[in-house]
Amino acid sequence: MHREFLMGNEAIALGALAAGVNVVAGYPGTPSTEIIETVRKRRGDDVYVEWSVNEKAALEVCAGAAYAGARTLVTMKCVGLNVAADPLMSLAYIGVKGAMVIVVADDPGPISSQTEQDTRTFAQLAKIPCFDPSGVADAYQMVQDAFALSEELHTPVFLRPTTRVDHGYEAIDVADESAWEKSLPAGFEKDPARWVIFPKLSVRAHAEIEARNASLSDRLSAYPQNRLERESDVCAAPRLGVATGGINYAYVRESAGADDCRILRVATPFPFPEELALDFLDGLDEVLCVEELDPVIERALLQVCGRHHLPVRIRGKLSGDVKPSGENSVAYVADLLAIFLGRASAPAPAALADAPELPVRPPVLCAGCPHRASFLAVKEAMRLEKTIYCGDIGCYTLGNARPLDMCDTCLCMGAGITIAQGVGHVEPDTRCFAFVGDSTFFASGITGVVNAFYNQADLTVVVLDNSTTAMTGHQPHPGTGVTALGEKVAPVSIEAVLRAIGLTVVETVDPLDHDHAVDVVSRVASEPGVKAIIFKSPCVFVSRPQATSHVDWSRCIGCQRCVKTLGCPALVPSPDGKVAIDESQCVGCTLCEQVCPTGAISGGASA
Repeated sequence: MHREFLMGNEAIALGALAAGVNVVAGYPGTPSTEIIETVRKRRGDDVYVEWSVNEKAALEVCAGAAYAGARTLVTMKCVGLNVAADPLMSLAYIGVKGAMVIVVADDPGPISSQTEQDTRTFAQLAKIPCFDPSGVADAYQMVQDAFALSEELHTPVFLRPTTRVDHGYEAIDVADESAWEKSLPAGFEKDPARWVIFPKLSVRAHAEIEARNASLSDRLSAYPQNRLERESDVCAAPRLGVATGGINYAYVRESAGADDCRILRVATPFPFPEELALDFLDGLDEVLCVEELDPVIERALLQVCGRHHLPVRIRGKLSGDVKPSGENSVAYVADLLAIFLGRASAPAPAALADAPELPVRPPVLCAGCPHRASFLAVKEAMRLEKTIYCGDIGCYTLGNARPLDMCDTCLCMGAGITIAQGVGHVEPDTRCFAFVGDSTFFASGITGVVNAFYNQADLTVVVLDNSTTAMTGHQPHPGTGVTALGEKVAPVSIEAVLRAIGLTVVETVDPLDHDHAVDVVSRVASEPGVKAIIFKSPCVFVSRPQATSHVDWSRCIGCQRCVKTLGCPALVPSPDGKVAIDESQCVGCTLCEQVCPTGAISGGASA
């Protein structure tokens, strides 16, 4: 053993490697991304890892490997579980031969996701065991426990860290590489009665799963991470308890009143450890449930009390004592406990009592981002037309911000293309545009284009190809020609895919060649049917020019057209109305040079 200072996601990766994982697959999505990045860096030669085109593909790849006896790890963020849900629900019935741990990073807040989604609830729906770590050390150990349980029961198992666990840091003890388990898959054995899902199999499997989970509830009551803590057995009336789990357990333990009540720490929210819960409830009058996001623990305790006729008042989200949504914090939990324990308010930590409010920092496209140029080209070409701009998930969602204001809808990955079709069927006089990134195109955009072409829609698909998966940390995708292992492969051509579907009008253009880009948009958009424009220019963090633009103040008339048109963070208005350029941010994309009416800006890399 040795000690390392690790991020939660790094700890999960090392825990999986220590458990002898053979195959790892996932799709990048904050806050889960660093798990695969760490596996890629720290793995042995016998561990295969890939960035899959989407979460469904990742889960199916790992299912196949697990059918052959391998230990597999699948990673995704909470909304990615929706994409993987189809194979997951059937896999819960089919089971696995080796082991499969599905890490789903939940994002209370949400901080970087479309929705607040609770994987503990999904575990109940799928009837799959779920582990809920409270910190970095927990995550390291629990992923190993999840592998052991999965292999024993031949079932997928969830590990559900949240953002503060994924991105928290802690110095923990980890196994030396020489001590990592070695898993030797036995191989796939043909057995249609086991691997081919038919109603007869499903009927039998469902009954077996229900029986398994009922017995597993009793067994998990003895799991060490599920525990009952009695810091004070002699509590003043009423006798109080707190039930919690995940990162909120850490918040509860940090709160001033934690020693004045009994604490139930739930590490396996499904199947719920009922026997342990009964010990916890014994003799209590009231219980406060502190959790994110759904009232999973609260509902479970209500069921336990009802089943066993216990006169314990269960309080939490359902009773209105805890906020029903959003991320909790140490301060918020401290206030909850102060009220619950009958105190007026929680004492503020001395070091934070006079801390200033954090400044508001709205998200914005980076200086020099080619997406800004793409949006501007479409906006100028369509300025006299009735249009709708359907967005998607990625950096380019930020095109909704002013002054661009180029994102009218955003639902989920790939939906922009199909949303545009729906609007077009209702409003045929509207020019419909659908923006999609290069990685998202491969993940979930292709089917929308096929649907549009097959059903004879009239829209313009705009692929914003910046040669990477930028928002999540520049992971490769099929169009980059590089795999997660760094292998050079033939890139998949977006243009070739579009033409293979049947599109005859597909044009690739550099968005930073502004006038030409505007002309291409005007011409392509006027064509009937489904057509596509590929705006191809690398992310500034993939290919960053060295020269920066500068302003000749003798020619600057203070119109601030560059600022008002682009909203680039490198453009800084001065007190006298003129504009300066922050050279620490400018990458010399020259877009501001091209929109300046007096030619006052020059010097960029492409000038």
